Amino acid sequence: MSLNQKTISKKISFSGIGLHSGKSVTINLLPSKENSGINFIFANQQIEASWKQGFYSQLCTKIGKKNNFISTIEHLMFSLSSLGISNLKIETTSNEIPILDGSAKNFIDEISELGLLDQNINQNILLIKKKILLREGNKFIKIEPNNEKNLVIDYTIDYDDELIKKQSYIYKHCNNNYKKIYKARTFCLHDDLEKIFSMGLAKGGSLDNAIVVSGNKILNQGGLRYENEFVKHKILDCVGDLYLAQLQIFGKVTVYSGGHEMNLKILQEVFRDKQNYEIIKSY
Repeated sequence: MSLNQKTISKKISFSGIGLHSGKSVTINLLPSKENSGINFIFANQQIEASWKQGFYSQLCTKIGKKNNFISTIEHLMFSLSSLGISNLKIETTSNEIPILDGSAKNFIDEISELGLLDQNINQNILLIKKKILLREGNKFIKIEPNNEKNLVIDYTIDYDDELIKKQSYIYKHCNNNYKKIYKARTFCLHDDLEKIFSMGLAKGGSLDNAIVVSGNKILNQGGLRYENEFVKHKILDCVGDLYLAQLQIFGKVTVYSGGHEMNLKILQEVFRDKQNYEIIKSY
């Protein structure tokens, strides 16, 4: 993981549709000075990309201040974490980040091509010191110390369907390992679409930005990008959500059938007690 704080070398823009809102949106990523952090700007209000601003939300990650919210930030946050970007302003014309192709590929490819700017201050690291376990029914998320100087995620999904079923993958969030998962797309079961639509969600969803599973078939032309794309996308989401710690994390996270809400809750538990963590200089 990068030793120095980083921002981008110059402005870059992305345009697309919000997965849940169905609204067209353009975001501008702008360089930001050292120690400023990652901040979204919408409706003339700045919203810090922090667990402190997090809200429990279905099927996406949501931050906000008062009545001003930004949704579906997880793929962009994964991209920033993967590239070691610690300081950035993100201006948006709508309250949902564009879904693009449903993965982090477009964000990472275009930001990497534009170029990053090394800043002359070291990144701090959030070092996990104690084990924390959260359970909700048969689901759980656990964070604990590890002996490696990185974040390790051991993730299992378990679906009662004909195709996804049970998948596990262990991912180390360091160096260029993001390339092993960054093209994994969001997904849903065709049988769940009616329920999702009834909740007023996925108005912008299509086969261009999500994998749809019907029975034992993938409806998307071209099939999967990875053999285990489903669990890899869940890890992508998890890494993005955990970057709301505002620091890279050194620790191990184990998840069984988790999601955005549990990712936020584990961060809240970590920061509830200063005995759980230590903030150290990167090395």
